Amino acid sequence: MKKTLVCLGLATACAISLYAAPKAKALDDTKIGISGDVMKEDVVLPDYKFSEDAPGTSKKFERSFENAPPLIPHSLEGLIPITKDNNMCVTCHMPDVAEAVGATPVPKSHMSDFRDEHQKFLGDNKLAEQRFNCTTCHVPQAKTATLKKNNFDADFRQKDGKNKSNLLDVLNDGASLAE
Repeated sequence: MKKTLVCLGLATACAISLYAAPKAKALDDTKIGISGDVMKEDVVLPDYKFSEDAPGTSKKFERSFENAPPLIPHSLEGLIPITKDNNMCVTCHMPDVAEAVGATPVPKSHMSDFRDEHQKFLGDNKLAEQRFNCTTCHVPQAKTATLKKNNFDADFRQKDGKNKSNLLDVLNDGASLAE
């Protein structure tokens, strides 16, 4: 009985102190992150220009971070929409033709099926069916002014990481895969 009264007294004291404590001022959602500047109604987006260069003639941008999907350095005119049955990207980017035409080859990670617990490599020139829509990850590169200052500095673990992916080699780094 004594324990119950002590617990009840402590619970009552806690409830009273929480109720009597000064209330924190609500944080305005425009003060969170970068949205304060971007969400203003009078913001004018900077001009941008997508590359109009034909495939194979444009300058590639370096990747923003390790294993980032490379940007598309050429015009997409006549290449989209991309469907499972009509994908113009693979005519130049499949590994068996990419080097001959000077294109970036589709990496081995795109030839692997990750949909279950086993990573199945399908073959050097067999695109995994869930990877057919290239523009889900790869977007056209554009020249534009920076909207917000960015201090991000990518740390590439391999010296050619700004231009090449090693995602399949490092996919499970730090992961504990129980058998």
